Amino acid sequence: MIKIVIADDHRLIRETWLIILGKDKRFDVVAACANSTEAVRSSRKLRPNVLLLDINMGPYNGIEAAKKIRKLSPDTGIIAVTMSNQPAHAKKLLSLGARGYVTKNSSPDEMTDAILAVSKGDVFICKEMAELLFESREGPGISSAVQTLTSRELEVANLIKAGHSSKEISLLLDICLKTVESHRHNLLKKLGVRNAVSLVHALNDGSSLN
Repeated sequence: MIKIVIADDHRLIRETWLIILGKDKRFDVVAACANSTEAVRSSRKLRPNVLLLDINMGPYNGIEAAKKIRKLSPDTGIIAVTMSNQPAHAKKLLSLGARGYVTKNSSPDEMTDAILAVSKGDVFICKEMAELLFESREGPGISSAVQTLTSRELEVANLIKAGHSSKEISLLLDICLKTVESHRHNLLKKLGVRNAVSLVHALNDGSSLN
């Protein structure tokens, strides 16, 4: 079973996730914390596979909590959970070692997907945030095309933009090389470009996708 710690300063949210996740036999919620101090303490003591971390708690915020937890329980996969849909916040948390970023607009199914992915060592970014991260570098011209991409395609697209090869992407996302190439093919089709060179040019430069 996947050991989970929930950390959120809103009691209703904590109890809601306890109920939802408690119904899944794959999950074992071992603690529910009301502040960042409890989150750090529980992570150090219980060494959960996954920590759902609200980034807007006291006495110190999720960014500081993530730094502490990464040192005390480096194998714990941190999923930042927040109302914020600011790309800068997501980039900061992910740069500090968080493995997932989910907004509170995400569905229970998306949270389940995030937990399963992060527990395996994958990175998971919810569709809402993945779209915003994508658009923040591409500008408004690509927004309609982005709406047709799946969460996984958005992840692959961002890794392509970062300069990773298909082999590197397969290792980072823990998927086979054939699957990566399939996602690349879908990106070409959905974004309206003809080849890999045009895809990279469009992703990196924000040029016309027609």
